[in-house]
Amino acid sequence: MVEQAITPAYIREELKQVKDPEIPTISIVDLGIVTGIDIKENNDIHVTLTPTFAGCPALRMMEDMVVEHLSSYEALGNITVETSFETTWTTDLITPEGHEAIKKHGLAPPKRNCGSLTMELLEDTHCPYCDSQDTTMKSPFGPTLCRSLHYCNSCKQAFEGFKPI
Repeated sequence: MVEQAITPAYIREELKQVKDPEIPTISIVDLGIVTGIDIKENNDIHVTLTPTFAGCPALRMMEDMVVEHLSSYEALGNITVETSFETTWTTDLITPEGHEAIKKHGLAPPKRNCGSLTMELLEDTHCPYCDSQDTTMKSPFGPTLCRSLHYCNSCKQAFEGFKPI
């Protein structure tokens, strides 16, 4: 670590190197799950994560990845990570960079939700491969709780959409 002030913004930038285990093109920061960074005495760092879903099987893995990544810097003290449900995660927390990373992974990024999930919102999904709006939702249920299944009538690709929640 270069001689630099240890600030929440600096730690947040460092955590952009920690990728989501399920979608490795997106960082946990750009996914919007890093909801708190507290710097204490001796540069001890406490990171709060808000899971995308309460039963997310990757939670402990992401906690460990944060500790492992930040522990590699000698200038930092003890690293602790807590999963909290105080903040409700929504897809609106995904950054614009996160939307691009989701698309790069071959998933249709979620639309801004405005508080309610409707079938119309799920059906209005652009193809992540060719950006066509000429798509058909095959099922609102995908391989995970956060995805739906779609087909692009333009480029003939099947794809998953990231549900807006």
